[in-house]
Amino acid sequence: MAGTAHELVIRGGQLADGLGGEPVAADVAVDGATITAVGQVAGRGREEIDAAGLLVTPGFVDIHTHYDGQATWDSHVTPSSWHGVTTAVMGNCGVGFAPVRPDAHDRLISLMEGVEDIPGAVLDEGIEWSWESFGEYLDAVERRPHDIDLCAQLPHGALRLYVMGERAARLEEATQEDAAAMRVLATEAMRAGAIGFSTSRTLNHRTSTGDPTPSLRAGADELEAIARGVADAGHGVVELISDFWPDPDAEFDLIRGLVERTGCPLSVSLAQSHQRPEAWRDLLARVEQAAAEGLPIRAQVAPRPIGLLLGLQSSFHPFSGHPAYREIAGQPLEAQVAALRDPAFRSRLLEGERPDGSLRRLLDYDRMYPLGDVPDYEPAPETSVQRMAEARGVDPAELTLDLLAHDGGRSFLLVPFSNYADGDLEACREMLVHPDTVFGLGDGGAHVGIIADASFPTYALTHWARDRTHGRLPVGWVVAQLTSATARAVGLEDRGVVAEGMRADLNVIDFDRLRCEAPAMGFDLPAGGKRLLQRARGYCATVVGGQVTYRDGEPTGALPGRLVRAGAGGRT
Repeated sequence: MAGTAHELVIRGGQLADGLGGEPVAADVAVDGATITAVGQVAGRGREEIDAAGLLVTPGFVDIHTHYDGQATWDSHVTPSSWHGVTTAVMGNCGVGFAPVRPDAHDRLISLMEGVEDIPGAVLDEGIEWSWESFGEYLDAVERRPHDIDLCAQLPHGALRLYVMGERAARLEEATQEDAAAMRVLATEAMRAGAIGFSTSRTLNHRTSTGDPTPSLRAGADELEAIARGVADAGHGVVELISDFWPDPDAEFDLIRGLVERTGCPLSVSLAQSHQRPEAWRDLLARVEQAAAEGLPIRAQVAPRPIGLLLGLQSSFHPFSGHPAYREIAGQPLEAQVAALRDPAFRSRLLEGERPDGSLRRLLDYDRMYPLGDVPDYEPAPETSVQRMAEARGVDPAELTLDLLAHDGGRSFLLVPFSNYADGDLEACREMLVHPDTVFGLGDGGAHVGIIADASFPTYALTHWARDRTHGRLPVGWVVAQLTSATARAVGLEDRGVVAEGMRADLNVIDFDRLRCEAPAMGFDLPAGGKRLLQRARGYCATVVGGQVTYRDGEPTGALPGRLVRAGAGGRT
């Protein structure tokens, strides 16, 4: 078009540029995949977005996802791309699909299924296994265009199994030869483009058969060898999750020593345990002390409770272990709802044998809340199933049946298991505002049948910068935590800030209308697999690499997303 000066101009928005200041009126011009002007842009754009009254931000950078399998078969990295995420880092928690020997595919599927609740049948049908080395895996991801950029980490579980085979699965100690081989492979992975290395040291992570994750007891020598392999490549971060129990001193000393001796930046997962509600303060104090002494250690934290979604469509609920319920579990949803409303069947559920084993902990009705059509992730105590039942003069189990049958069986109950021991999000707020923490832990792509936390970015912006009645945080600061802070935490220097020369990843948001929608069960995975999906309202446009990928929440068909190879594009 004659007379145009730029390919795209976002005109007249309130710009939160990712540096933490309050939004200011500004235009943004884009040419190719780069931001070319910010401020008052005189020239017209070949395409223009009227952002008057809207919030303009950098694209969100989510550093804790598990799209390792989905990225190989799906060009749309949903649900994260529905929530303003334009760059996602996968390969967290020590699980992934490379490197892998041809006879070990099932073992990595079992590990991912157990740790991240992605059905084995989905992975078995969806993954084509056109790789062995980590570099070949990156090539496979790169061959498929996506709606966002992707970065990958080398997972410890896969690396250990590749080098040690069955000895890794038996949690045997790595020999010097094993550790040396892992160091070489770590360097190769970083030079091929891995953004870092991840490992898991928690008993909560198990294979689908109940075995511990192979990296659980990896010794200091093994971890140091791998971290030195990362350092040998000249770039790379380390991501780690651990129980820090029963000996938090020894565990943190191991981690601290790893960073001291290799220089690798490291982030560790941090959340409030409901069993040890104050333990997070001790771990954060250790992180703070290490950071004060110049060590690049920080904690990844979540902006809301981490909790299970219980419903007739999810992986389980308080009655799923009941003998009577198992009689109808395989029936269509409508038939299950009808049964729950049948007085005779309800009596069998309410008066008969109650669930036991791992489901017993879900029967704490005082920590079970209806999620609602407008999801409430900071529910008041009086909205618990227990308190509601008391107010109505009914048994909480009976009320639970009513709530499970609500909305045709498509509603969910929220059972927080982290970050809600005190019945509010004050602990979360303390973690979020600490200078040595970074937003993370959304687990996009994982826990598809029981958790839906990929909406963390939208929730962080709405709840903490707009909706919370007390302890509200500045919108510009929250935007910075979702963009430049997360990008810099993993070494990405070309995004996360709206400035000339930066990558043109952007969101145009109707901030007043922005909200997380209620989670819903989808059935779009390979092999007909189901997954919890949560959309958002209020994203007027999302731009990736200069191209509009979503308008009003719907895909435009543009797939400009690419694999970001560390050490090349995206890093300086």
